[in-house]
Amino acid sequence: MASKTSSDKQPPVLDMAELGQRLAARRATLGQPELPRNTGKRRTASKQALLQAIKDAGGEW
Repeated sequence: MASKTSSDKQPPVLDMAELGQRLAARRATLGQPELPRNTGKRRTASKQALLQAIKDAGGEW
């Protein structure tokens, strides 16, 4: 039995190249705003450990 809330219609597939172009054009229109990074104040201990391991390995996430 099918769910009463489901639909047979599938959402449109995004073309990532086109999306990237649209975002770049939008940023250019806005004057290349500097977007703030996530402060990371609410990271789990496992996420903090993962990011530290990346940093220790010489990587930059």
